[in-house]
Amino acid sequence: MTPSVTPSVTRADLVLTPGGLRFRGRCFPCSIGRGGVRAQKREGDGATPAGVHRIVGCLYRPDRVARPCAWAVPLRPGNLWSDDPGAAEYNRMLRAPCSGRHERLWRADPLYDLILLTDWNWPRAVPGAGSAIFLHQWRWPGAPTAGCVALARGDLRWIVARLGRRARLICRAG
Repeated sequence: MTPSVTPSVTRADLVLTPGGLRFRGRCFPCSIGRGGVRAQKREGDGATPAGVHRIVGCLYRPDRVARPCAWAVPLRPGNLWSDDPGAAEYNRMLRAPCSGRHERLWRADPLYDLILLTDWNWPRAVPGAGSAIFLHQWRWPGAPTAGCVALARGDLRWIVARLGRRARLICRAG
């Protein structure tokens, strides 16, 4: 989406606003990337990408969270996400071992116990354009992310339980 285009928003959409993440008539406090919302996202810039991003999946830790929706897929130990622009698997989930740069999805902390996946730079990733824009649990209120949108655990669970398969995350550059 170019910054000058305003998409038509539906009830199914998650809309990032200055006051939080709006969904189904509620506004949830959230954190975004330390680089703010940017139209020109790059790997490692810490920005949340502006645009309209489809929600394309849901992952969860079955040892910590009950299956949150019918279309959720359980994570397993060894699940990784490639953030290595030089790797053939860039911006894809893969399994350990992995020689390229990656992020562990099965973490000791609860940040990725429940993840909504967006279609940012996926499925045909452009190397260096940024990887893995998720909606996940925050570290604490207001703690910036590396580009994802983060929420309180209870709020994220509430959203996932009501999310439809046509949901989009809409982020406008400020």
